[in-house]
Amino acid sequence: MNILIKQARIISEQNPNNNKVMDILVEGGKITSIKKSITAKGNVKVIEEDGLCASTGWIDLQTVSCDPGFEHKENIDSLLDCAAAGGFTGICVHNYCQPALHNKSQIEYLVNKTRNKIVDVFPIGTITVDGKGKELAEMYDMKLSGAVAFSDYKNAIKDAGMLMRALQYSGNVNSFIITHCNDESISHGGQMNEGETAVGMGLKGIPALAEELMIQRNLSILEYTGGKLHIPTISTRGSVDLIKKAKANGLNITAGVASINLLLDDSVLKDFNTNYKLDPPLRSKKDVQALRNAVENGTITVIVSDHAPQDVESKELEFDLADNGAINLQTAFSCALEGLKAENISEIVKCFSSGSRAILGLEEPHILEDTEANLTLFSLTQDTVLTEKTNNSRSKNSPFFNRPLKGKVIGIINGAKSYFN
Repeated sequence: MNILIKQARIISEQNPNNNKVMDILVEGGKITSIKKSITAKGNVKVIEEDGLCASTGWIDLQTVSCDPGFEHKENIDSLLDCAAAGGFTGICVHNYCQPALHNKSQIEYLVNKTRNKIVDVFPIGTITVDGKGKELAEMYDMKLSGAVAFSDYKNAIKDAGMLMRALQYSGNVNSFIITHCNDESISHGGQMNEGETAVGMGLKGIPALAEELMIQRNLSILEYTGGKLHIPTISTRGSVDLIKKAKANGLNITAGVASINLLLDDSVLKDFNTNYKLDPPLRSKKDVQALRNAVENGTITVIVSDHAPQDVESKELEFDLADNGAINLQTAFSCALEGLKAENISEIVKCFSSGSRAILGLEEPHILEDTEANLTLFSLTQDTVLTEKTNNSRSKNSPFFNRPLKGKVIGIINGAKSYFN
């Protein structure tokens, strides 16, 4: 299908047409013309929307498929539908499966099942067998089978020696480590951010120290071993300071943030809505502002959806018994836009596109004539409203149902394939 994108503001810092409003013609999956005005000829789908913008396609660095093992929460097809609707032309899939993504067979299963789909899938193999932190998994075999990095998802590596060996080994296979940071000996039993709201609700808090102490330890190990380390979802002001200092000292460290943590603070938990129960938790207003500042100044280089499907039985429980997580692929962009505002759209796009690709070592697509189309189309003036009808996930654990959020994803184009909301 040929597609004509009318009067779209191109947002791509390296592009000669950056911030210019242009028409873009895509024919046979390739950008064939970029001009001030292009007249539609023949059989062409015309995309014309209020406040339309175009950027290189977005990649989400943190999501899970639940397939195999927990397909009632999400399967690969529903995950890819969520990603496409959320504006992502690529996603990194972490381990939340049974059996775990800990060997070449499981990586090959994911690669084969997602081949030739509209959304590119990048498997993240586990660091340890079953993601349990006890024994190193076969990283080399997984790397050869298509794993782009290694992570035990939300299971922080408790054993310092294990992380040291993982960093050394991942460097030997030209890959890197992604590790969640939460010292469970400090956060043990915590339900939400430690602070005034937790005290008022009578819930045990999760201190910022649990995250920051683990980050400090991991940075010390990285300084010793060398290699490359990514912290996927930091949530505190202290964590921002630690990452900033480590970068200044020359460590090969990057950090991301879940878009919901850029929008909301822990005060929204006062009604005990379990859809706000997350890992890392929603923090204080001061932490939220520090995270926003870190995106603006480049300390945080990637924003993620942290899409974590949970079924009704896992969420509609007493608060302390409910599982963590929220579905967020379809609302990730709007959360970031509401938190950071439209004046920071260049930083938001960078964190969804070039920031993700830089971490993965992928070549950045260009919005230029005679190049393959890899585009995300979105509006800054329209709103997103997630409803049961528009929700593509098999799960419903979102706090945003029927709530208007700023910004709207119009669709994606990935080569000859396209998806429009």
